[in-house]
Amino acid sequence: MSLDADDRAGPGAATRLQVLATEHWSLLATRSLTYTESLARVTMFLAILSGAVIALALVAQADHFGPTFIAIAIFVLAVVLFAGVATIGRLMQLNADDFRWVVAMNRIRHAYLEMHPELEPHFMASRYDDVPGALQTLGIDVTAGRRVGSALHVFQTLPGMLSVIVAAVAGAIAALAAIAFAAPPLGVTLACAVAFVLAVIVLGMWGRRSVRRSDPSLEPRFPSPKA
Repeated sequence: MSLDADDRAGPGAATRLQVLATEHWSLLATRSLTYTESLARVTMFLAILSGAVIALALVAQADHFGPTFIAIAIFVLAVVLFAGVATIGRLMQLNADDFRWVVAMNRIRHAYLEMHPELEPHFMASRYDDVPGALQTLGIDVTAGRRVGSALHVFQTLPGMLSVIVAAVAGAIAALAAIAFAAPPLGVTLACAVAFVLAVIVLGMWGRRSVRRSDPSLEPRFPSPKA
C-alpha cells in the first residue's frame, strides 16, 4: 500500500522514518554478526584440520605409516569430517539468515521511497523484496551471463569451498580404509576418488535443498517490475 502526499508530510512521518531507520540499523548489525560467525566457523574448522594434519605427521614419524598410524588417522579424520559437515550446515543456515535480512532491508527501503520517491535516483540497492531485488542488493549481477546456481559460483561461496575440502577428507578416509584392508594401489586410488566424488555430490544436493526451502515470510510483497 503506497502513501499519499498527506501521509508523507503528516505529523507522523518523522516518527515512521525514525522507526524504519532504527529497524534498518538493527538489521545491519545483525548482518554484521552473521558475517562474523561465518568467518569464525570457517577459521575454527581450518584450525581443526591443520591441527589434525600436524598430529598425524607426528604419529607417522613414530609409527612409520604402520597399522597404528592408519587406525589413528581414520579416527582423527572422521572427527575432522564431522566438524566440516557441521560447519557447512551452519554456514548454509547463516547464508539463509543473511538473505532474510537483505529482504527485510529491501522492504524498509521500499517504505523509504514510498515516503520520499524523489530520492530513488540516489539508491544503488534494490527496493524490491523478491530474489532479483535481493541479488541486486547483494551486488550479484545476474544479467551478465552468470547464473547464481552455476558450478563456478557455488564453489566460490564458503559452503562450496568447504565442501571440496570436506570431500577430500572423506576421500582420505576411504583411502586409509582401503589400505587397512590390503587393497592394491589401484584400489586405494579408486576408493579415494569414489569417496571424493560421492561426498561432493551429497554435499551439493544438500546445499541445493537448503536453498530451495520455502518460507512464507519471504514471499515477495514488493516484486520487481517485469521487463
